[in-house]
Amino acid sequence: MTTRSGFTQQQPKGYKAFIPTPLPPNPPFMLEGALVDKLAKAMASLSRLDGMAYTLPNTDLFIAMYGKKEALLSSQIEGTQATLEDIFEFESGVVVDNPDDVGEVLNYIKALRYGIQRLTSLPLSLRLIKELHAIILNPSKDACKTPGEFKRSQNWIGAPGSTLKDAIFVPPPPDEALKAMGELEKYIHGPSNLPELIDCALMHYQFETIHPFLDGNGRVGRLLITFYLFWKRIIEKPLLYLSYYFKKNRQEYYDRLRMVSQTGNYEQWVLFFLEGVIQTSESAIQTTKQILTLQEDNKRILYTKSSSVIALRLLDQLFYTPIIQPTMIQELFGISHQTATTLITKFVQYGILTEITGRKRGKRFVYTKYLDILSEGTKPL
Repeated sequence: MTTRSGFTQQQPKGYKAFIPTPLPPNPPFMLEGALVDKLAKAMASLSRLDGMAYTLPNTDLFIAMYGKKEALLSSQIEGTQATLEDIFEFESGVVVDNPDDVGEVLNYIKALRYGIQRLTSLPLSLRLIKELHAIILNPSKDACKTPGEFKRSQNWIGAPGSTLKDAIFVPPPPDEALKAMGELEKYIHGPSNLPELIDCALMHYQFETIHPFLDGNGRVGRLLITFYLFWKRIIEKPLLYLSYYFKKNRQEYYDRLRMVSQTGNYEQWVLFFLEGVIQTSESAIQTTKQILTLQEDNKRILYTKSSSVIALRLLDQLFYTPIIQPTMIQELFGISHQTATTLITKFVQYGILTEITGRKRGKRFVYTKYLDILSEGTKPL
């Protein structure tokens, strides 16, 4: 089978693998009709989101918040069962029931932070992609999956227990994958006649089709969307993450990627991708407005009920760690246990915090309204 996007090739061991053709598409990508309108809307939505970052009182807070949610959602697409509450509880010192799943999410958060920092001195490259992969996979748990190294054996996509013979899709073998990744790097760095958002969509498809790692390709590929747009300065702050859209439309996401390989129709995939940019940008704007409103409402309560500087500092801290214990507050602010307990009691009385253990000792408190806003769409599959 040969299409505009590549061809299937018989392999020495008897199976067929898909060999993608290098980007850009040939015949050229058709930017017309509905795609033109969708691109304009996507750029406008992205511009509104990026512009909003400059009006935020604490941009780092929102970057950290969206980073954690993206890490969770992207990991959930791959089957991780951790929840947002699990992540915050683990960060507050609680022993969780699913440490491996939580560890996967935390590795993703580390990779996100690492990549953003590295892009200030290193271009988006195969070197960076491998560094990210090494962070995302656990070096001890996933040693057999060669973290940080491109695959040396054939991988495939299919239902649990499937083999190469009944796989849904077989990406290129290691030698072809290495060549394809080299071509992809050339395309990322080379001149293009297409808008960056479309290039980003094409890059994501190409990476997922090459499937250069034995494991972790989906998570790395979704990270690359944000990194590409940040590196190209299409967004000044890393606030766009598409994993919620991909998770919500999971089957369509996979079907449209496969459709490119099967038919060579890149345009239908890009249309789907641009709709994701629109929905995700608008959702992020609304979520940010909700959080800002909650922040102002709670500050107003504190100004009315308490003039304590520590109370205001605690409120700020809750947006980073919405699940807390008195000992955390003691350590953070250098206060006594009694003062920390009194402060928490006031926050419970004001309706800001809720106790969630029902115990007399080892109590934990959650910033429920904030967690409710963040938790949209984060229920495991």
